Amino acid sequence: MGWEIDIFWLTILMFGSLLVLLMAGLPLAFVTGGLACVFLFLFGDAQMLNILPSRIFPLMTNYQLSAIPMFILMASILERAGIIEELYDMVYKILGGLKGGLAISTIIASTLLAAMCGVIGATEVTMGMIALPAMIRRHYHPTIACGSILAGGTLGILIPPSILAILFAVIAQQSVGELFIGAVVPGLILSAMYILYVSVTTTMKPELGPSLPPEDRVDFREKVRLLSKMGAPLALVSLVLGIIFAGIATPVEAAGVGTFGALVVAAMHRRLTLKNIREAAISTLRVTGMVLWIIFGATLFVGFYVVNGGQQFVNDAIVGTGLGPYGILTLMMVILVILGMFLDWVGILLLAVPIFIPLLSTMRFDGVFGLPGVAPDEMALWFGVVYMVNMQMSFISPPFGYALFYLKSVAPPEVTMGQIYRSSLPFLALQAIGLVICIVFPEVVLWLPRQIYG
Repeated sequence: MGWEIDIFWLTILMFGSLLVLLMAGLPLAFVTGGLACVFLFLFGDAQMLNILPSRIFPLMTNYQLSAIPMFILMASILERAGIIEELYDMVYKILGGLKGGLAISTIIASTLLAAMCGVIGATEVTMGMIALPAMIRRHYHPTIACGSILAGGTLGILIPPSILAILFAVIAQQSVGELFIGAVVPGLILSAMYILYVSVTTTMKPELGPSLPPEDRVDFREKVRLLSKMGAPLALVSLVLGIIFAGIATPVEAAGVGTFGALVVAAMHRRLTLKNIREAAISTLRVTGMVLWIIFGATLFVGFYVVNGGQQFVNDAIVGTGLGPYGILTLMMVILVILGMFLDWVGILLLAVPIFIPLLSTMRFDGVFGLPGVAPDEMALWFGVVYMVNMQMSFISPPFGYALFYLKSVAPPEVTMGQIYRSSLPFLALQAIGLVICIVFPEVVLWLPRQIYG
């Protein structure tokens, strides 16, 4: 029998220890899992030991999680097939004649890559290596150059096939297909907002994003050739998402189709080598292993906290603020943004969502300003997409947003960390506007799933 402790002090002790160890630079997976075991030994009993197998085993045997390694492998193969470079080359040669054309091309290419990959790190790093030097050579302002890469790259967390959507669906017992479809319209709205911001800014101040000089532009025939060259990868994305949206295949089956299609595309581009396949497989093992260890560790940590009354404590604390449903949702969004400054998206998902979802399910969201609300049976779907839009903000939130450091790792020496921080702020504001749109106008999220699933 362990020692008894008040839930308030247990909360301070658990999350304080978590913060201290993470700031010391220890990996999240081992910190959460290790702390769970320590607190279980100190404050648990024999019955609580059942948490270990009872919480981990269902995740180990969850069928939907098998889509994660396949989508990551698909992204890794396409990356090594040179698709990212060719895609950016195609878009910037077609749109380079516009003011801010290279930045707009970066956002469009990132939107297409989000639908191919669903992996933020790969998009941010590769676009940083390809697009950023090209924009700096053309004298683009760092705010436009870096900001377009940061914001465009984060679309991978929202636009399907999103790895975050798969994990959220497993944790919240929600349909992966519905989450994929619900995220399409918000993802496209955000992409359009980024493009509009760049277009308006560079139209008002052309020196911030000059267009390509006439001698560097290509004629119509060359544009058609470039488009036809990208036909296979774009057809692959349409096939993978199409069979999910049409209900022909589950996301897991579609991931298998996508992986096989990626091998075919790599062969067509003459990049299907044993070396590339081996590197893609090793990269997939590393990323998947990291994600699964974080899942196991965070699940134990939250499981121990919930069993000791943490769920009720958090519910009482939030409800005790006296805020209504939308006020509580706003408070949750603020908490998620703050967590995003310190934790990665997998950790936030597993630490916060299992506590937030049960509380939200007890509330009614009847709409604001006389607008339509959210039906109780659609709440999990709506919150899932709102949560994913919020997680985009966490990736580019100073001081510790992951995308900021991805970009700095490959940026030329003349691009400072301060410039990268400042470049994220206008796009962070646009993401906040997108978040408000999804909350105030829930039909943005719910309309497409209703059309497809009825």
